[in-house]
Amino acid sequence: MRANVPDAERLLRRVAQGDLAAFDELYRRTAPAIAVRLRRRCSDDGLVAEVLQDTYLTVWRAAGSFADLRPRGGGAAGWLWTIAARRLVDALRRQARRLEAPAEDVPVVSIPAAEDEALAGTVGGELGAALAELAPELRAVLRAMVLDGLSVRETSVLLGLPEGTVKSRARRARNAMREALS
Repeated sequence: MRANVPDAERLLRRVAQGDLAAFDELYRRTAPAIAVRLRRRCSDDGLVAEVLQDTYLTVWRAAGSFADLRPRGGGAAGWLWTIAARRLVDALRRQARRLEAPAEDVPVVSIPAAEDEALAGTVGGELGAALAELAPELRAVLRAMVLDGLSVRETSVLLGLPEGTVKSRARRARNAMREALS
């Protein structure tokens, strides 16, 4: 998706004008990468397909807002991923509400998120342990910038944080990792 960023931005501007061919082309170029990133966070293929469909429905309806946001930051890739990530969170919340059991029947168990386990398992050893010790907000920034390869600006859009906050959290995460591994 990165190689096509200028094209995706141009296509988004055309989509904002109601160009269905541009929407088809945007979907063809960006949906596979979005789907891969969604699958990293959710193993339910049905839910991923639903979120992908909802994402592009939102893109069709809100493409005009991309042009409004463009001068302030974030490219097409960050904008598309932000929509997809938010749709995934919404879908997971809806799914959790459907499956929610009465509070008195649910044992209180604290387990790490699957994504955190996968991240720790991928790197393993001392590095995995150091990652597990990071505060969740620092881990989220590292995940976006290192695993997803997002820029500071794209991470800012994805996490809904100012760029300065993303930079300071990235610096704090690097310092904490350096200290833990020394």
